[in-house]
Amino acid sequence: MMSATKKMLFGKYEIGKLLGCGAFAKVYHGRDVSNGKSVAIKCFNKNKIQDSNLTSNIKTEISIMRRLRHQNIVRLFEVLASRNKIYFVIEFVKGGELFTRIEKTGRVTENVARGYFRQLISAVGYCHSRGVFHRDLKPENVLIDDKGDLKITDFGLSAVKGQVRKDGMFHTWCGTPAYVAPEILRKRGYDGAMVDIWSCGIILFVIIAGYLPFNDSNLIGMYKKICNGTYRCPKWASPELKHLISRLLDTNTDTRISIDEILNDPWFVKDLGKEELEKLSRFHSRVEKMEKKVEIDVSEEMNAFDIIALSTGFSLSGLFEPDPTQERFICSGQADSVLQQLEDEWMKERSMDVERRQRDGVWTGLNIRGRTGKLSSTVVVYRLNREMVVVEVVFYDDESKARGRPALSNLRC
Repeated sequence: MMSATKKMLFGKYEIGKLLGCGAFAKVYHGRDVSNGKSVAIKCFNKNKIQDSNLTSNIKTEISIMRRLRHQNIVRLFEVLASRNKIYFVIEFVKGGELFTRIEKTGRVTENVARGYFRQLISAVGYCHSRGVFHRDLKPENVLIDDKGDLKITDFGLSAVKGQVRKDGMFHTWCGTPAYVAPEILRKRGYDGAMVDIWSCGIILFVIIAGYLPFNDSNLIGMYKKICNGTYRCPKWASPELKHLISRLLDTNTDTRISIDEILNDPWFVKDLGKEELEKLSRFHSRVEKMEKKVEIDVSEEMNAFDIIALSTGFSLSGLFEPDPTQERFICSGQADSVLQQLEDEWMKERSMDVERRQRDGVWTGLNIRGRTGKLSSTVVVYRLNREMVVVEVVFYDDESKARGRPALSNLRC
């Protein structure tokens, strides 16, 4: 039974204790009231985001997380927004940060480290196969669940392959000082995959040693160590592990180890059965069916993230700034029947010209024009599932809004 003292979010989630706090977001424990399951609720202040020019980062994080489905990546369930806040409802990982666990327990055995590292590489390789690069991997962004499994989180600094410049490289400075790759410091452009692999090397080192490979009280001194690759492996590390770390923390990106090479490294595959290795490396196969980006079969159900990604009319701007000319709502029924109702209502206004339009079965819609032929309103109906649709209406002026509202109010949902 829900506690009366608990704060509710949109009547869907009960907000509990504060789990963590950063410069731009707070994370709370939450409970989905529909099923009683725990979630984490990441709350952003819109004003702080806009003042710090981080709007594009939040949009990118939403876009990226909606396309990632992997057992070692924290899942984003839903994005909600109020007048002043944006909320990410994400998977709750009970065990907390890997960083905290290392602080409490110190270094771990090589067998334990190997298990963590395999899961890390599985998740990172999966991201790379989908053109996603995290760019801020560190123990604080790696969580451990109550089963001891690793999960990557915080894709706020992530990028996708399409964001590279003409030279095929990224140029944005990002990352955390102790984990930043030398090629980022050199400011000549960098490969997102190689940057993530470097960070994986830092994480593996921290797991096995209990301390950072590159550390200095002076930031410039630390950067010099990173660029020169100056570190010392702990005495207790096996020769095979030391060799792998040297390949991961190779300052030369041309010779730094790749994901494919990691999957064949002797230390990595030790005591790993053939079936387990095939399962682990399956994500990296180029014949794997990739997520559809543009076309969705009409028989497939769509979730809110798919609609946002597919629609030219649907944008995330409504999360960040009000849009008084646009209305969206969910309606029960089939797309064609809902659209026919709207068309009939608009046709009652004899001065309006209504034109049907459709796109490959993904959506169906209307263009409404006034006497001069100028577009006054558009209607798009998306199939959400077998029983429901999402209706999006855009009014281009106050007059079209006044004329179109009756059609919406008469819609039988």
